[in-house]
Amino acid sequence: MIVVASDALWKNGEVCGKKFTMKCAEPRNGIPHPCTGKSVTIKVIDQCLGCPSTTDLSREAFKIIAKPIAGIINIDYKKYA
Repeated sequence: MIVVASDALWKNGEVCGKKFTMKCAEPRNGIPHPCTGKSVTIKVIDQCLGCPSTTDLSREAFKIIAKPIAGIINIDYKKYA
């Protein structure tokens, strides 16, 4: 499972190759109950220049934590131990 990070998380490449556990926190675009309640461990593989949010998850990772129709969600994340 992979993700690209915006400047806010990227920190000049400091997180490249690092793993995080992510979970859907809440909807952002009016889709009711988008979260699955599951979490996913992802690896940051690149910077996402111009991303309006913190991360851009792969489709496979997104489907684990939220309904694909949601499109955009707020996430909680922490460094994978």
